[in-house]
Amino acid sequence: MDLADLEAVKRTVLPHDVMMMQYTSGTTGFPKGVMLSHFNLANNGFLTGEHMKFTDQDKLCVCVPLFHCFGVTLATTNCLTHGCTQVMVERFDPLVVLASIHKERCTALYGVPTMFIAELNHPMFDLFDMSSLRTGIMAGALCPIELMKRVSEKMFMTITSVYGLTESSPGMTQTRLEDTFEVRTQTVGRPYEFTEVVVLNPETGEECPDNVAGEICCRGYLVMKGYYNNPQATAEVIDKNGFLHSGDIGIRDSDGNYRITGRIKDMIIRGGENIYPREVEEFLYHLEGVKDVQVVGVASEKYGEEVGAFIVLKDGVSLDEQAVVDFCRGKIARHKIPKYIFFVDEFPMTGSGKIQKYKLREMSLELLKAQGIVPV
Repeated sequence: MDLADLEAVKRTVLPHDVMMMQYTSGTTGFPKGVMLSHFNLANNGFLTGEHMKFTDQDKLCVCVPLFHCFGVTLATTNCLTHGCTQVMVERFDPLVVLASIHKERCTALYGVPTMFIAELNHPMFDLFDMSSLRTGIMAGALCPIELMKRVSEKMFMTITSVYGLTESSPGMTQTRLEDTFEVRTQTVGRPYEFTEVVVLNPETGEECPDNVAGEICCRGYLVMKGYYNNPQATAEVIDKNGFLHSGDIGIRDSDGNYRITGRIKDMIIRGGENIYPREVEEFLYHLEGVKDVQVVGVASEKYGEEVGAFIVLKDGVSLDEQAVVDFCRGKIARHKIPKYIFFVDEFPMTGSGKIQKYKLREMSLELLKAQGIVPV
């Protein structure tokens, strides 16, 4: 294509035309086609690069899939707008990622929590020099605080969190490099420029005051054009005022930073008590030998739901259910202690690295049935 051809194409493309269609990752069910425009993605990618203080001297190690918004917007568009070098890892492999950082002297690394866990726990981790890294993004899931601390200490990165969803292009909020360590590890930061983020009461639709939990919603340039060929589903998530409803529960603190506590659909209601899975997950991460953990609701006739914990152990570690219960007893409320504990090798994941909690809920019932246990 020569310059004349390029100019001809440019005249036929408008900023609000659909640039691509991203399919939701299916963590809760059947994927939907999200229509994202040039305006959505170019602005979101540029602003992310600004928050990271990217320059043409940066080298970003890209090990996230390019068929997902994380790879397209946060890892590609921002490199194009800031002239960064991309060091591509064809398929995620923690050893290849570590070797690429070491060899190419990468200055930034992106990933979801499971990727960082795999890198940090790799037996050859200490053989590679990570000192060239200066920053990165951990996204795609509720990021465990202890994991973010390990990444900062072992990989020398001023790690940031990006919160958002495919429907928001994807970045809605981000911690900044100049934020304190506590803000960067315990919140998902403040809104992107030109973006309005509010916390709404799911029942009344009214805005919640600071430090009161509600549904995270956003409005602005970043909101998708809609779901492809599905106006009904579009109307269910974009309200009459133009706010995109995330389905996530969170709060805004008095400093204007946001904290995500879980998914509305993931919240466990046990005998009328609301239990946020993330709170239990964060607690269990402190148990020696736990590599990763996911908490879900298990159907119960008596209480509606019970707490179930899926645990991946570190190599060479042996734990039983009683050890987990003993660790919890007296430290967290009794109704939050997992009644059902499952030790597994891995979690069901989407192609973009997100954990499929709805499949874990299905697995819990299958595993209990195999053990001859009927939840009551």
